[in-house]
Amino acid sequence: MEALKENIVGSLNRFFTEVGNILLFTGQVIRQFFSAPFEFKELIRQGYYIGNKTLPLIAITGFIMGLVLTLQSRPVMVDFGAESLLPGMIAISIIREIGPVITALLCAGKISSGIGAELGAMKVTEQLDAMEVSGAKPLNYVVATRVMATTILVPILVFFADAIGLFGSFAALNMREDISLRLFFSQAFDSLSFADVIPATIKTVFFGFFIGLIGSYKGYTADRGTESVGLSANSAVVTASLVIFIIDLIAVQISELIYGF
Repeated sequence: MEALKENIVGSLNRFFTEVGNILLFTGQVIRQFFSAPFEFKELIRQGYYIGNKTLPLIAITGFIMGLVLTLQSRPVMVDFGAESLLPGMIAISIIREIGPVITALLCAGKISSGIGAELGAMKVTEQLDAMEVSGAKPLNYVVATRVMATTILVPILVFFADAIGLFGSFAALNMREDISLRLFFSQAFDSLSFADVIPATIKTVFFGFFIGLIGSYKGYTADRGTESVGLSANSAVVTASLVIFIIDLIAVQISELIYGF
């Protein structure tokens, strides 16, 4: 019993220590956003790299997401005689919740793990130490640019995934009935409002920020051993995915308070 108590206390102590370290790291990164030098070239390079690496996966997943959601939902809507409401229901489901969360989880698995492994390798090979000795700011050049790039790119990727998902829904609906693209999108957008789009867009900014931040933190604070590179990548994915669900839960509660849904 005493050993169990010590294990629980030790786990809680490590958890709160990790949370405190992440908060301190977050403050340091945010300060880099407003301090010179501003690494615009590195920011653009990271943004291109992240977007180019993730776009095909997002496109395929978004299309399948809209396709499967429509094929699964249509029989139920037909039974209730509400088939005409299907485009609007799919649009609200994808744009408000499914698109942002699924895309963010994909980015956590693809981007956050890549950043964690890359920075972990730089830490193991002492490249970050060499940058500090040479007078460069690794926190500015290496970390802040990646965090800013994910903060900007993830909302764009979510918009892209939403659009592809709606095209997938249109393709699935066209398998069962004849409906024009114009009519489909007219019915879809008639069901949407700013209360659906704005909260979903705001939370994707936080998704992107923490995807880049956690991947950078795990890599930047990796141990010296070579096995720490894999551990950093794995830990970045798990932590980023958990944070995405927490942010989504908070966003849903805030949206319910503000907009009443």
